[in-house]
Amino acid sequence: MKITSARTTVVGTPWRELVFLELETDTGLIGTSEVRMVSRTDTLLACVDELAPRHVIGTDPFDVERLAWNIQRAEYDRPGEVSQSALACFDVACWDLMGQSLGVPVWKLLGGKFRDRVPAYANGWYQTDRNPQNVATAAKRVVARGYRAMKLDPFGHASAELSAAERRRAVEIVAAVRNAIGADIQIMIEMHGRFTPAQAAAMARLLEPYDPEWIEEPTPPENALAYRPVRSATHLPIATGERAHSMEDIRGFIEHSLVDVVQVDLTHFGGFIPMKQLAGWAAAYALVLAPHNVCGPVGTAANLHFAVCTPNYKVLEHFNDFADSEVKAAGSPYPEVVDGSFRLPQGPGWGVELDLDFLQSRPPRLEDGVIADPGLRMFEDAEWCRRGPTGG
Repeated sequence: MKITSARTTVVGTPWRELVFLELETDTGLIGTSEVRMVSRTDTLLACVDELAPRHVIGTDPFDVERLAWNIQRAEYDRPGEVSQSALACFDVACWDLMGQSLGVPVWKLLGGKFRDRVPAYANGWYQTDRNPQNVATAAKRVVARGYRAMKLDPFGHASAELSAAERRRAVEIVAAVRNAIGADIQIMIEMHGRFTPAQAAAMARLLEPYDPEWIEEPTPPENALAYRPVRSATHLPIATGERAHSMEDIRGFIEHSLVDVVQVDLTHFGGFIPMKQLAGWAAAYALVLAPHNVCGPVGTAANLHFAVCTPNYKVLEHFNDFADSEVKAAGSPYPEVVDGSFRLPQGPGWGVELDLDFLQSRPPRLEDGVIADPGLRMFEDAEWCRRGPTGG
């Protein structure tokens, strides 16, 4: 079996642009993958178009180790966000082809079944103003859908520090949510790398009474040692890693015991080979994985297959019940969350078939011929979480 072509399609939504890749083979099988880039969708497409003829077309999709080496080393470059996301595009689609050609779900090829159900947590649900009671009402709707965990950024458009009034507002939002949903539902606090170490430490202490499951990316993720004051200030678990793109990016956090929950994104970390390596490395330090996931049907399915076979997998992020829920129609059957968990996927491959008519019907918005993804805008718009055609 040889790969004969690579084709990308971009689906535009108010919250994100989703890039779908199809790798066609001389056997007629088509493998699929999906990546969401923040603000660099056209750059990713250019990278895919440039690398595919050199390293993908004409190759055997089973040769993923050689594929990774070619893109990471033979190119004489350093792995970064764009190249690692392109590699993940290729790698994930290749695993789909492997599963299809063998007639099995991919999790059988990655180590087999460790669990039948994968816990999920909701994100993208707090599309309201920063009134504590309004956020609490939205949180109740998450629980009503069966979720046992949800993530929340209560910090508006904060950067580096918060005023006393904004600190109180953030605490009031979290307190209202905790009061509304009860003690048994997990709340993950998203800090989005906003704060100085001192400010992050202060906020962590203020939030401790509301028992967050973790605080996420408390300071910018480039410097692991900046997490030390936060680690010293609080007993709360620290999660980070969604903006790590190689082992070297996450190394300092793991080796200096500055992370409890590793959140690297399968679609930005180069695919399954490094994810399996990372899972073993994290296990050596008694850490768990909760990979970042902002994808639609294919990316979510790929994450789900990895979760099924990985012992130290904690929980999988899920947006699509609350943000851009129409993207579920991009592939079927969609891996739904039922009673707070994803079910064991059935193959072959991802077990998800793209709806090409849907993909073509949702083109991205263009400005001067360039895909207009403005990013998250969380440092300039206090209500960025509402999002929309002109938001992040």
